[in-house]
Amino acid sequence: MTTRELLYVKTVADTHNISKAAKKLFVAQPSLSQSLQRIEESIGTKIFIRGSEGLKLTYAGERYYQMACKILKIYDDFESEISDMNDLKTGHISFGITNHLGAIILPMIIPQFKDECPGIHLDIFEGSTELQEEKLISGDLDFSVMHAPVEGTEANPSLNYEILARHPFVLAISSKNPLVQQAVPMEGYPYPVLDVKLLADQPLLTLLKEQRIRHVTDSVLKKAGIHPEIKFVSRNYMTLEKLAAEDIGFTLLPSDYVNVNRYDNPPVFLSIDKKYSAYWSLCITTLKGAFLSRADERFIQIIRDKMSTRER
Repeated sequence: MTTRELLYVKTVADTHNISKAAKKLFVAQPSLSQSLQRIEESIGTKIFIRGSEGLKLTYAGERYYQMACKILKIYDDFESEISDMNDLKTGHISFGITNHLGAIILPMIIPQFKDECPGIHLDIFEGSTELQEEKLISGDLDFSVMHAPVEGTEANPSLNYEILARHPFVLAISSKNPLVQQAVPMEGYPYPVLDVKLLADQPLLTLLKEQRIRHVTDSVLKKAGIHPEIKFVSRNYMTLEKLAAEDIGFTLLPSDYVNVNRYDNPPVFLSIDKKYSAYWSLCITTLKGAFLSRADERFIQIIRDKMSTRER
C-alpha cells in the first residue's frame, strides 16, 4: 500500500468518476482503472460499486477512504513541518472561508501576510460552513475562518472553534412597513428595538438551510415562538436586504454586514432584544489534534490581531 494508491482511491471517491479522477491525478484512465483493480485484489474485496450517481464506496471502501484521509493528512503535516525548517521561505496554506466573510476579512489579512511571507502559497476554499467542516475533517483544509455553530445546536465533536468576536443580528425591513413605528429606542442598542413577536404575520426572506445566517434566524424565531411564512429563499444576503427595502418581507442579517454595501433605497435596520440571542460568533476552526504549521499559525495570529483591533 503506497501513498499513491491511497491518493488514487481518495480522488476517485471524491469525484465519483474514473475519468475525472484520472484528469485530476494526471494519469491515463486505463492505468488508474488497473491500479484500482490491483488494490481491490490485494485487499480481497471491492472498494467501489457503480451507482446512479457514479462510483460509490462499499463499506470496505468507506473504511479504506477514512484510513487514506488520515495517512495522507499525516504526510501533508510532515511537508508542513519541512516548510517550518525553511523558516517560512516556501510552503503553502490551505484554508477555508465563506464568500461574504472573505470579502470583508481577506483584504485586511492577506496584504500583511504576503509582505511577511511572500514565498508561502495561499490555497483558499470559499464555500459554506457545512462544506468547510467536511473538508477540515477529511484533511483537505488546515483551518477555516467561519462562524461557530449557533447556541443550542450540536457542534461537531471533531472540531475546535476558537471564538474571535461576537456580532449581533439586526432586522432589515422596509421604511413603509407600519411596524417601524413600533420600534423603541433603548440604551445599549444601535437601532430602535422591535419585538420579534410582532413579525409573526410578516413574510420572511431568508437564506438556505445550511447557511449560518439561516441557523441564527431560525433560532431567533423559535425563541420568539412565531412561524412566519417564508416568502423568498436566496443564497445571497444582499439580495434579501434589497428585497426587504422594497417591502417584500423582512430578513435578519448580522450587524457587521450592514455597512458593507450601499444602496439607493436601503432598508430600515432595527435591533433585536438580547433575550433572543440574535448573534453569531466569528471563529477559527481547526481539526482537533491536527498539526498547524508556522505559516498557519502566523496567518491565524494576523487574523486575531486584526479582529481585536477592529472590535475596539
